[in-house]
Amino acid sequence: MTVRLSDVVAVLEDLYPSAEAESWDAVGLVCGDPDAPVRRVLLAVDPVEAVAREAVDGGYDLLLTHHPLHLRGTTSVAATTPKGRVVHTLVRAGCALHVAHTNADVADPGVSDALAARFGLRDLRPLQPRPEQLDTLVVFVPVEAVAQVFEAVTAAGAGRIGDYERCAWSTTGTGTFHPLPGAHPTLGEVGQTQHVAEDRLDVVLPRALRRSVLQAMRGAHPYEQPAYALLELVDEPGRRGLGRVGELPRPMTLRELTSTAADVLPATAWGVRAAGDPDRVVTTLAVCGGSGDSLLRDAGRVADAYLTADLRHHPASEAPEGLALLDAAHWATEHPWLADAARRLGAATTVDAVVSDTVTDPWTQAARSSRA
Repeated sequence: MTVRLSDVVAVLEDLYPSAEAESWDAVGLVCGDPDAPVRRVLLAVDPVEAVAREAVDGGYDLLLTHHPLHLRGTTSVAATTPKGRVVHTLVRAGCALHVAHTNADVADPGVSDALAARFGLRDLRPLQPRPEQLDTLVVFVPVEAVAQVFEAVTAAGAGRIGDYERCAWSTTGTGTFHPLPGAHPTLGEVGQTQHVAEDRLDVVLPRALRRSVLQAMRGAHPYEQPAYALLELVDEPGRRGLGRVGELPRPMTLRELTSTAADVLPATAWGVRAAGDPDRVVTTLAVCGGSGDSLLRDAGRVADAYLTADLRHHPASEAPEGLALLDAAHWATEHPWLADAARRLGAATTVDAVVSDTVTDPWTQAARSSRA
């Protein structure tokens, strides 16, 4: 069976919904024909020229990157600019480009889950959880049509609760209706009261999928006018959100944890630097892939130490008292996600998903003062 770009995009949308991206972000399909076949996918952090050439030279049909190509918008993709050359390189070779950025950051699992896995963190939870916005759909269906309606709404994304899918509740009762002139009832006749054995079917759905689930329900329901109710549930902290915090497999000193971080993360000239008492014992570690100094206060409330990237001088100097800091290279904290995304994409399709070997961390050298 041929897998098309539109099929792969649908899987990526399920794993990393674009609706979860920040309003300022630029995610989704950048270039590519949705009807084009996809056999091989290359995953990388940055959509730079070296990676585009790797994708083309390797015969890949799709390049999936974490960072956007045109984050701030553009009026030209002329090959006179680095970004324009990326587009020309990919389009000439028939290679598509898709971006999963902040929608992958907050996903469950997402970028920070893969980073946390490098440290074996347990009992993971979001550092800054996003509220779960859920609805409950209650629909009354003739008993013989329940299966087709259930299949339709679950295919549209309803019935998922945590690590479970196809979740629903139903009970059987008697539905009563009286068709008026102008109606075209599936059962019964105009002007006569009808009593029908019906199931009440209850399914939970993400509020963002409300429209598509209702459309699926109406399309599968045999009645001219289905009877249903849509109930908004109280928003509660969910499993999606920025950063992760969890327990280390065993307590470590900050000195040992810093050394461990340097070993488990991809090697860069930046390495890993730390702030705090080297002998301080760390049991709870918070992590955030990419630039995470906006979460310093959140980390200070729940963790002994916080590992992220791009920590600036003043926020680090004003970090919550008692919170140890570990600062790694931006690229190194996001790269672990690629393998996880490749595995999930490969499991959901027949494509060959491969992680790029190209190191795109911009810093290539580091030196210590000889007076140190």
